[in-house]
Amino acid sequence: MKNSPIKYSLVIPCYNESRNLPVLVDRCKTLLDSREDVEILLVDNGSTDDSQKVFKEILANTDITNMQVVHVKKNQGYGFGITSGLKKCTGDVIGWTHADLQTDPMDFVSAMDIFDNSKHQSNIFVKGDRINRPFRDVLFTRGMSLVEWLLLGSKLWDINAQPTVFPKSFFNSLNNMPHDFSLDLFVYHKAVNTGMKIERFPVNFAERLAGEGHNEKLSSKLKYSYKTILYSLQLRKHIGR
Repeated sequence: MKNSPIKYSLVIPCYNESRNLPVLVDRCKTLLDSREDVEILLVDNGSTDDSQKVFKEILANTDITNMQVVHVKKNQGYGFGITSGLKKCTGDVIGWTHADLQTDPMDFVSAMDIFDNSKHQSNIFVKGDRINRPFRDVLFTRGMSLVEWLLLGSKLWDINAQPTVFPKSFFNSLNNMPHDFSLDLFVYHKAVNTGMKIERFPVNFAERLAGEGHNEKLSSKLKYSYKTILYSLQLRKHIGR
């Protein structure tokens, strides 16, 4: 085992991603080999495919250290899976990214560099900014950013970009975190409205390696946008109170 103290923790929620897991774990190994003060928590978020078997086989045949699998018995939502992992992080700086490899886990290195070079590590919020995306996706992002500005009065750009990284003390201050895909909006909005310094950096957004994401079809995007608007209205009421 590595003896260096853990400073950074990365959570990666995995739901029915068994076909992506071998490549994902390989990329995680590259990340861990680059620095000794990092840990990775892969969350098996109540998967119904053969993810548990694949995890067991991969980890049994590798010497990867500073990586563990957090098992959630029943899927209770994207946000629940992430927070389940965040609660087990031991680093002072924590965050998450996705398992579909559209954004590379190695992007976390850029986020760590921002923290390493900051004089205000306890008050910065770091988030990727997706590039090389289809025009339709960019259009949706612009539209949702405008909607959030009108509803919440906050300028929130590319809400679902990854990775999302922040001090653990900020996470400990949060209450009533949503269990679904509203988690990205909730945490980003809280960071902006508590005066944290927002740092963005470009991340390449690639094609999904295998499987189908929750938000790839036009109908899925519209459904997600509708749910996000409903949650934003609830959040605005909460802010008003």
